[in-house]
Amino acid sequence: MSFDVESLRAQFPILSRQVNGKPLIYLDSAASAQKPRAVIEAMTRAMEHAYANVHRGLHTLANETTEAYEQARKSLARFINAAEGEIVFTKGATEAINLVAAGLGQSLKAGDEIVLTEMEHHANIVPWHFLRERLGVVLKFVPVHDDGALAIDAYRHMLTERTRLVGVSHMSNVLGTVNPVAEITRLAHAAGALVLVDGCQSVVHMPVDVKALDVDFYAFSGHKLYGPTGIGALYGKAEALAALPPYQGGGEMIGSVSLEAITYADPPHRFEAGTPAILEAIGLGAAIEWLMAQDREAIAAHEHRLYARVREGLAGANWLKVLGEAPGKGAILSFTVDGAHAHDVAQILDRYGVAVRAGTHCAEPLMRRFGVTSSARASFALYNTEAEADAFVEALTRTQAFFA
Repeated sequence: MSFDVESLRAQFPILSRQVNGKPLIYLDSAASAQKPRAVIEAMTRAMEHAYANVHRGLHTLANETTEAYEQARKSLARFINAAEGEIVFTKGATEAINLVAAGLGQSLKAGDEIVLTEMEHHANIVPWHFLRERLGVVLKFVPVHDDGALAIDAYRHMLTERTRLVGVSHMSNVLGTVNPVAEITRLAHAAGALVLVDGCQSVVHMPVDVKALDVDFYAFSGHKLYGPTGIGALYGKAEALAALPPYQGGGEMIGSVSLEAITYADPPHRFEAGTPAILEAIGLGAAIEWLMAQDREAIAAHEHRLYARVREGLAGANWLKVLGEAPGKGAILSFTVDGAHAHDVAQILDRYGVAVRAGTHCAEPLMRRFGVTSSARASFALYNTEAEADAFVEALTRTQAFFA
């Protein structure tokens, strides 16, 4: 299967627009990726031809919508090599992590330990701080080396008989670092701890096999995966999900309800209270089917070429500081420009039609680790081109001239 970036770009309507009189160069996919026609059309088709609430109806539209919704669950399961019953639909990775934290928190006590890393997104820090505040749980953070690699030796020594869970990003949204999740999991399990992985960036850029990784939980969002916002998923091993109490109460998640008592549905429906994000789930299923039909190995090679091309184009730029240069990192370039705030850099780049992210990237502890208050971030996706990479280098060089 050959890789043709122009044919892929043609499937993303938004990429044909201009910004400030310049062709759009969208380098913010790590925050939220653009959507191909396959996703747009799947959601439109569902609204126009077969929409109703799921699971609780017996009429034709309800049956058709339920089938499309559950087909999306099957697609997600196939995408990461999970069983269908191990996929819980959520609003996104944030809700997925909160679901695990809230459920696990009901069995934790003061002194129990949660091991995280300095590179975590706030979504994989704040829910555990809730347990620290309310239960006295102890949080430990694995340090990050200067090149952005995780300090695995330090991690080994952090695991104790009190460690209950290890939470780690598969790929850092700031550094691009790809963490050795299989090894992290092996060590955690040897210590008797569960493992939760934030897979928001990794599922987009590399094949993920949750069975091979042996993780207990794996969370990811739809909008970074070329799907819509408001939808994501939590993978959980069947036994891990079965051990969790419900996260929210309402319709769909119950077995039976009386005035005296209730029983709960089995996973995954136990964790899907209320009317779900039906159209969004259908859109995510379409995005995954679309992505699985592409040559993902060729896409990954293309994205890495773009990153390498930009790094080469910026070689010798002594006004640039790059955050994260660990071997095998993903195609994410986080950087600071001497004498400039990241917000100003992003706004000036926007004049040239270049869209990058600026700020702390929901990773304030990591910013402090590298001695900066914020950074700009260019993230490369399958629809970016070499011409765009060159235009970004040129625009950034011109931007730096404003602060020289």
